[in-house]
Amino acid sequence: MNKFQALDLGLVVRGHGRHYIVEGADGQRLVCHPRGKKSDAVVGDQVRFAASGDEGVIEAVEPRRNLLFRQDEWKTKSFAANLDQMLVLVAVEPVFSESQLARALIAAESAGIRMAIALNKTDLPGTDTARERLAPYHAMGLQMFEVALKADRDGSRATLDPWLKEQRTFVLGPSGTGKSTLINLLVKNAQAQVGEISQALNSGRHTTTTTQWYWTDDTRSTALIDSPGFQQFGLGQIAAADLWRFMPDLRQHADCRFANCSHTHEPGCGVRAAVDAGLIGASRYRIYGEILEELQRKTW
Repeated sequence: MNKFQALDLGLVVRGHGRHYIVEGADGQRLVCHPRGKKSDAVVGDQVRFAASGDEGVIEAVEPRRNLLFRQDEWKTKSFAANLDQMLVLVAVEPVFSESQLARALIAAESAGIRMAIALNKTDLPGTDTARERLAPYHAMGLQMFEVALKADRDGSRATLDPWLKEQRTFVLGPSGTGKSTLINLLVKNAQAQVGEISQALNSGRHTTTTTQWYWTDDTRSTALIDSPGFQQFGLGQIAAADLWRFMPDLRQHADCRFANCSHTHEPGCGVRAAVDAGLIGASRYRIYGEILEELQRKTW
């Protein structure tokens, strides 16, 4: 038994600078600070902590099953750890960026996290166009949902609940897609949970700038992890030569003449042949090229 195993085991449900909210086994939440200067815990981490009065000290972070993060030349931004799955929420309006969608899915695939896409606002005109844009993702076998979170609350809940049940699901999506609506629909005391945590951290209105863990049920078996909106999704953690491995439609056709094929110009490339045959969507191949070029020129 190591020196930390006698300490309480808790779950990080929110972080704000060097302040963390840690939930103990009894469901009680405590403001904790990391020991020393480093603060490398993220939401979803299991940590060993020691309570001292009404606060606590994080002494150790337990090994992670996985970590979802993005990385560009300026910084690495961790979203959450120990996830079961990721739900990418897109909407008929505003029109979603397929590049951002693809990047999020690549990050999840590289971290070994199961994923699905939910198309929201399917009560609006333009749904057919959005479906068409998502067709390549449906074709590669991704789980797809269609919901109208405001117009059909009960139907949307019935659609999503079975997939979410007893899972720790990270919810990702640009602002305006309905993430807050989703959280408020599925988490009966969402605002109360945010309020309690903000009060504990004295963080006032800064409730959407950080990742937030919610339990959707009293038994604490089903969780939604909400993330702040963001403009960029760097994939610097992935080697350029490995990018195609995390894109299932490209991977399926990567029976190329050369083992180190970049799928851009070499003769006998199975991927380019599949693009020409319409088996890989043109937009997907374009996004591959853009990300590949980005990774090849990275200098960090």
